[in-house]
Amino acid sequence: MDLGFWPLAIAIGLPFVAAAGMPRLYPLVGERIGYLGAAVAAVSFGLLGTQIGTEGSVSRPWIPSLDVAVRLHADGLALLFALLASGIGILIFAYATSYMHGKPDLGRFYMALLAFMGSVLGVALAADLLLLFLFWELTSVCSFVLIGYHTEDAESQYSARMAMVITVGGGLCLLVGILFVAIAAETAGIGAFDLAAILERNDAVRVALEETGLFTPALVLLVIAAAAKSAQVPLYFWLPRAMVAPTPVSAFLHSATMVKVGVYALGRVRPLFHGTEWTSLVATLGIATMAVGALLAVLARDIKELLAYSTASHLGLMVAAFGFRSRYGAEAGVFHLLNHALFKAALFLVAGVIAHEAGTRHIDELGGLRHDLPVTAVITALATLSMAGIPPFSGFYSKEILFEATWETAQTGGGVAWLYPAAAVFASVFTVLYSLRFLWLFFGDRPDGLGSIHRAPGALVVPPAVLAGALLLVSVRPSAVIDLIVNDAARATAVGVVDIHAGIPRHVSGPVVMSVITVSAGFACFPFYTEIRGILEGVSTATARVHPTTVYRSTLGTVDRTSRLVRSRVQNGLIRTYVWWLLLSACALTAAGYASTAVGIPAPAMAETPVAVVLVLSVAVVAAIAVASAESHVTGVLTLGILGFMIAIFYILGSGADLALTQLVVETLLLLIFLLVLEEIPEFYGELKRGRALRDAALSVVVGTTAFVSVLLAAPERGADPTPTAVFYVTNAVPEGGGANVVNVILTDFRAFDTLGESIVVIIAALSVLVLLTMRDRGETQ
Repeated sequence: MDLGFWPLAIAIGLPFVAAAGMPRLYPLVGERIGYLGAAVAAVSFGLLGTQIGTEGSVSRPWIPSLDVAVRLHADGLALLFALLASGIGILIFAYATSYMHGKPDLGRFYMALLAFMGSVLGVALAADLLLLFLFWELTSVCSFVLIGYHTEDAESQYSARMAMVITVGGGLCLLVGILFVAIAAETAGIGAFDLAAILERNDAVRVALEETGLFTPALVLLVIAAAAKSAQVPLYFWLPRAMVAPTPVSAFLHSATMVKVGVYALGRVRPLFHGTEWTSLVATLGIATMAVGALLAVLARDIKELLAYSTASHLGLMVAAFGFRSRYGAEAGVFHLLNHALFKAALFLVAGVIAHEAGTRHIDELGGLRHDLPVTAVITALATLSMAGIPPFSGFYSKEILFEATWETAQTGGGVAWLYPAAAVFASVFTVLYSLRFLWLFFGDRPDGLGSIHRAPGALVVPPAVLAGALLLVSVRPSAVIDLIVNDAARATAVGVVDIHAGIPRHVSGPVVMSVITVSAGFACFPFYTEIRGILEGVSTATARVHPTTVYRSTLGTVDRTSRLVRSRVQNGLIRTYVWWLLLSACALTAAGYASTAVGIPAPAMAETPVAVVLVLSVAVVAAIAVASAESHVTGVLTLGILGFMIAIFYILGSGADLALTQLVVETLLLLIFLLVLEEIPEFYGELKRGRALRDAALSVVVGTTAFVSVLLAAPERGADPTPTAVFYVTNAVPEGGGANVVNVILTDFRAFDTLGESIVVIIAALSVLVLLTMRDRGETQ
């Protein structure tokens, strides 16, 4: 079957269309609108399912002049991620219909949830760098709305802003990294933003990146972007705070979709950056996050907080897997992408069931829930044992492949490379610990203070049960799932041959010993869970000052204090101050532009100047000095008028009659306006402080120098040929614009939209002034 553009485009676009109609449909349908969201997700899932087994790119032009198109690409990795987003989306919408019963603003909630799903599908299927960035940022915007669902709760708003700052900051890094890659692609003769073509010819693009010196900056920026999105050290702290969102949001955004966007991006660009630098940065980052997340999960006392830190740890596992150079890295990263989405989404939904029925999420207040929630207990057992990597559950297979990757890397690199398998085992031991602690909520002793718990309604149990069923399938028949889509997904991100084998090991090897140590040590340490948590709490308290959350708050505080100081200096209500900073900023930006292009300043062309021009310019200079030294407003304005009229005469001497006429009209109008305004202000200037005068004089020199340099750079050399743009305007002024005056034709024809926009701005400003004057006459203040 050939890859089709419209099935992919509709799968992405349909959630956005449905999202736009949610606020209007909700008053008509009511809370059952969640099932409509599930139906939309099901349609997208079905359309994507028809493309399984296909591979390639399809496109439609978007901005042809910039070589930007709506390019979509489907392969095993893209379809796996997209199918997970839409498939789990079906269950999330169905679950939310019951869970969000009686909650306010459900139209807005489902609108944001649908738009988020469409954004994730766009990230998965985008084959254009700009389109990828657009959808990437849309996921951040939608997550901000969803995390801040409780609009009147201060903690909810703070957490939403934190997530926005981190993920959007990462998005800016992504944008710069994309531009670097686009520059290299252009150098290599490839479409600048064509991601599919860039990956297809990744060797040529890599060489171009290295030759232009952009390889390391692009790599670092893309990794920072992925780390911000996928909660890697030290940017993981926003994820636990995001647990203030409703449980369906946590299950969808923070287990199966949004937090995996960064992981997906790393997997996608892996063939381009694969090498020593890639392994040193990405694998190390992932292993560190895997360990830190596991330790913090043991510290957690809230079930959603435990799952949040656990998510960060498992994301670290996937990042580390993609960071290793062997084929095992691609296999482990992709396979765990699937496994984690299934068991973590199920566990978040279970956490919602617990909170919904028990009325608390505090770990120490829960236990013995198997008697009240027997079906949920079975679901939890399947999901937690998979999360812990206990054989023969699905998580074991992908973690075993990760151990293979770390072991092979250590054997090949030697020395400090042995820290990779050691750190992986260390993190996995704590993974077993917190997984058993979550399971103990159902199979441990029931606390005395826990009240009666009702059976969960079927609408809350069926979605996690479906996920548990999928986990059971992967656990029992891993080869079938691997053959269906995982192998193809791994090939899309691998740089060699991929052949995934999942099963119970039949012989002793290094990775097998790592698994045995992990499981044995985890079970052995579990009876001492409270003591271990106490030790970790002591370490956490001792290192609180360097905790990323503390650093984040300190940074925000510094930024706030700095902004207050700047505001007091820059925005003090005085027009003089505003003009001063505006002119200084304009000069600084202009100078920075000249410096960045390393442009040289040409020497002024000396030529014989007519006496009339010398006289006019001399009068203008004298008038300028008189303006600065005038003692009264009237004298200053009249002298300024003389200066303006001298400039008009200069235009006449330079054969610019139309410019002279414009200058005379503008100068006359300004003179009249100034004279009218003078009635409302004192007749003479106030006493000018020496410091302010020196500051203004210095700025005047800067402005004059900037203008002088700009004229030298902009003016054509004497005798030089006209530029192609000038030739075009002169040649086409009469036949295309219908006018012999080239300047007028440019303003009214070739650049008519610019002129129209400027005219609209002037009209809006005039209307604003008119409104202010009217309000003043009526005595209004606001």
